[in-house]
Amino acid sequence: MARNIIKTLSFFFTLLAATAPSLSSATSATDAFVYGGCSQQKFSPSSAYESNLNSLLTSLVNSATYSSYNNFTILGSSSSDTARGLFQCRGDLSMPDCATCVARAVSQVGPLCPLTCGGALQLAGCYVKYDNISFLGQEDKTVVLKKCGPSEGYNTDGISRRDAVLTELVNGGGYFRAGGSGDVQGMGQCVGDLTVSECQDCLGTAIGKLKSDCGTAVFGDMFLAKCYARYSTDGAQHYAKSHNYKANYGGERTFAIIIGLLAAVVLLIIFLLFLRGVCSRGGGGK
Repeated sequence: MARNIIKTLSFFFTLLAATAPSLSSATSATDAFVYGGCSQQKFSPSSAYESNLNSLLTSLVNSATYSSYNNFTILGSSSSDTARGLFQCRGDLSMPDCATCVARAVSQVGPLCPLTCGGALQLAGCYVKYDNISFLGQEDKTVVLKKCGPSEGYNTDGISRRDAVLTELVNGGGYFRAGGSGDVQGMGQCVGDLTVSECQDCLGTAIGKLKSDCGTAVFGDMFLAKCYARYSTDGAQHYAKSHNYKANYGGERTFAIIIGLLAAVVLLIIFLLFLRGVCSRGGGGK
């Protein structure tokens, strides 16, 4: 019976490792989970769309070895079989770190969104999105995730420096912007499929929402569908650690439920094996 229990536990921990890939990267600033989401539409296994999606994801991973942004469209026989997708790395990442982050994101978005036509995953260092519905080149200022830290009280000097950093981000050029003043650091980025004017409009909206929604918070994150803006009053340390983000999509909650169910199944199996052993000994005594 002991051998059976050991085999069962071994199977459990193997399955646990397979279903919770994000746990192994919890200490990595680049790979830290920010948010994830899935479409409601499903595709059938071994379908034409699945084949096209696999080709798309392979293209994203390969392209990330030499580019910090790219998008692909794998045409199908119909619009619903066409896979569209993109990846974007944070502007200050090296190419090796970009490639590693995108590969990590692609490996995680599949378990997060099994058999769904659309999926998106934002890690601290990169972003991956795919769908069979056209979204490339379309500005989208929907709030996906808002995170505000605890309030530090009304500090005129601190708020002035924060607002100055955020203003610098608004006035800066390019798709990736970063700046700081003292212990206040700020960062913003647009997805590369936006035009320059759309990027400016998106970042302006994100930064405006940061100011109004986070108030006197010590840090704030505002992720819109096609851009994000962040600030921290504790320097770069904020960007080097996870604040345990939880988006509306509930990706982390999904993994927690799976792990809990697996644990319950294992305990039930162990209990049944124990009962069988007791019954066997009782039968032998008669």
